[in-house]
Amino acid sequence: MQIITVPLTAPAYLRAYIREPDTNTGQEVYPAVIIVPGGGYTHIPEAQAETLALAFAARGFQAFYLRYHFTAEKSPLLPQPMFDLAAAISQIRQHAHQWHLDPNKITAAGFSVGGHIVSVYNGSWQSEPLQAVAPTAELKLNAAILGYPVIRLDAGWPPTAEKLAALTSQPEKLAADQLVNAACAPTFIWHTADDPLVPVQNSLLYINALAQHKVPFDAHIFHHGPHGLALADPQTAWQPDADQPHVAHWLDLAVEWLHEIW
Repeated sequence: MQIITVPLTAPAYLRAYIREPDTNTGQEVYPAVIIVPGGGYTHIPEAQAETLALAFAARGFQAFYLRYHFTAEKSPLLPQPMFDLAAAISQIRQHAHQWHLDPNKITAAGFSVGGHIVSVYNGSWQSEPLQAVAPTAELKLNAAILGYPVIRLDAGWPPTAEKLAALTSQPEKLAADQLVNAACAPTFIWHTADDPLVPVQNSLLYINALAQHKVPFDAHIFHHGPHGLALADPQTAWQPDADQPHVAHWLDLAVEWLHEIW
């Protein structure tokens, strides 16, 4: 496996975990997944991001994670992380042959505020500002995965007006459920019903919007689990209650779903 760091607009970068073709199975290309981590727009937990990427790599993906801009680096921050994601997707398609991946099987998997980045991008990748980043053909997602996502900035997160002001002066333009349209990629979404930080209402708003616009989706609301579960297993359990074997099924469900839609 090669580990490569691809610079984007500094300080953003894309970390790549690239498998070589398997001579035993004859598999020469793989689907790709970009992990877009959470971290409240102030940082990302890089060890967790790498663990998520490697979990997908173990399931036959060329895996990446995106280190996007934070609030301390740009004010107001949004929509800069969406531009970072656009640049990352463009890089992946440009290097598809070199990195042994299928350019028609690119998934962005966003968690918490990473889910906000992915869901807003999913509804706006055809917009003129994002098209300025790269040709339209390079920007399209083939699928999206959203884990306990922030969907809009008036549905329980951020917790304070000060935090919101650091993000945007126009939160209504960043309500992902309002951006859903027929060009959105099929979406797998999961959340826990009692998430104490990002209310499950966020996912329910997005699921409803996907249904209204007839965008294919697969949704799973698990009955219990704290925010930030990631794999929901001992590898990413940042507290005892974050080891949730039932919720941990989301990864296999998501991978099964991706192979079904492809």
